[in-house]
Amino acid sequence: MSPLRCIGLMSGTSLDGVDGVIAGWDADGQWHGVEAHVQLPFEPGLRAALMALQSSGPDELHRAALAANALAEVYASAVAQLLAMTGRQPGDIAAIGAHGQTVRHQPGQHDGIGYTCQLNSPSLLAERSGIAVIADFRSRDVAAGGQGAPLVPPFHQAVFGRSDATVAVVNIGGIANLTVLEPGQPARGWDTGPGNVLMDGWIGRHLARPYDTEGRWAAQGRVDRTLLAHLQAEPYLAQRAPKSTGRDLFHLDWLDAIGSGWAARLSPVDVQATLCELTALSIADDLRRVAADAHELLVCGGGAFNTHLMSRLQAALPTMQVRSTEHVGLPPLQVEAAAFAWLARQHLAGRPGNAPEVTGARGARILGAFHPA
Repeated sequence: MSPLRCIGLMSGTSLDGVDGVIAGWDADGQWHGVEAHVQLPFEPGLRAALMALQSSGPDELHRAALAANALAEVYASAVAQLLAMTGRQPGDIAAIGAHGQTVRHQPGQHDGIGYTCQLNSPSLLAERSGIAVIADFRSRDVAAGGQGAPLVPPFHQAVFGRSDATVAVVNIGGIANLTVLEPGQPARGWDTGPGNVLMDGWIGRHLARPYDTEGRWAAQGRVDRTLLAHLQAEPYLAQRAPKSTGRDLFHLDWLDAIGSGWAARLSPVDVQATLCELTALSIADDLRRVAADAHELLVCGGGAFNTHLMSRLQAALPTMQVRSTEHVGLPPLQVEAAAFAWLARQHLAGRPGNAPEVTGARGARILGAFHPA
């Protein structure tokens, strides 16, 4: 019997583009791995539109609807490229798991229920691709009292878990989310805090670059301990799981509002070094607190390519091996997209996609809304 194949599409808080994969499983649910991967950057106009929608503004519903359509067109292009790369037809794919683009994430707030909003046009994607689409994965978990995030720990457990050692996995996109995998125990996970979001914003402001390639700029600076202490005083960082966050909290306005008069006395490169240290320590502090015996920390997402950040993580976790997920068979830019292919497979099989012990939901739930081809 041929494996069941799903496509996973992920566009994260870094707002840099779309990663897509074709992933396969056999009838028993055994992971067959990724058959193909494609990465499509956002055009500047779409990125600007999505960035503007991170905060309220005029004609917001209209702009959001058009941005959702444009995003679906990028998703459709990714699907077309994946099919062309593998020689497969739409009928060879059971479903597409399409994450959408998060523009608000406020679970449990306002009315006690809150909401999470991932822009998408799954019906348009189904129309363009000729493949069933499963989308809006996070809302059902929020409706059940959960955070709606992170959703990847069960997938991490299936792919990276070991029977003989505790392993941790951190995805460093705009926000960093950590998974702890202990032998014989359910996966644990939460958002630790900023990943690349502050570093990307800061280098964009000062050098007009979208990100700090390999962390070279940060590596030239010196960490300012006074500013770092003010950043680490953010209450979110001291919260215990379940917890999740996003650009709703961590953005340049948040940074600008931090006290101590740092902006007048520090060079921009020293601020970048300090922001990198904040990301490394917020991950490392949480990991030491809950799983100091972890054998290794596997890093995925764009942060895995930030050489300076990886070195700061290793310095903060000297008893652990810090390395990219590439070393265990799944390249770092494929992991989250593969997780949403897995979530699509879970939906098709009528199996829950969330882990209540991670998100805080009242129970396991089948996630996502189905849009037929």
